[in-house]
Amino acid sequence: MAGMRARRQVADEALVRTLFEEHGKAMLAYATRLLGDRAAAEDVVQEALVRAWRNPDSLTNGKGSVRGWLLTVVRNLVIDRVRARNSRPAEVAESPTTGPVSPDHSGHVVDSVVVRSALDGLSPEHREVLEQVYLQGHTVPEAARRLGIPAGTVKSRTHYGLRALREAFGGRQPVGAA
Repeated sequence: MAGMRARRQVADEALVRTLFEEHGKAMLAYATRLLGDRAAAEDVVQEALVRAWRNPDSLTNGKGSVRGWLLTVVRNLVIDRVRARNSRPAEVAESPTTGPVSPDHSGHVVDSVVVRSALDGLSPEHREVLEQVYLQGHTVPEAARRLGIPAGTVKSRTHYGLRALREAFGGRQPVGAA
């Protein structure tokens, strides 16, 4: 019984070796084309050969060609890899020089809260001009038209409103400011 098992193992190993010699290049080319990554393609080919070794009867069942079966296994393995990769978040290298995957927006949140609080401390006239010019992005003439005041008044209120904000910040700039 042990001798028979050993012969079967040798025959299976010879089968896998033959499969690789006859179909390995085609399998590797196909996997590389699908994945775009030679190292990953080599892993897929190796796994396909392991599956052929584990299921030698699938190769000789008379349904289609051996190469067709092997290429189908390669395609299925590639699909499994892609699905697995897409179902997990992107991996990040653990390195102090590597930046975060997504930028930390907490500084901007704090800045907006601080700026909003400082704006609330301004007179309504100064606040509405600064909101029009800086938060809404309107030009001085547009802000003047929207507020129903002269452009010179918009410029003056902008100047004094910014000065009041600077004083509210004690001369320091918010975290995100340049």
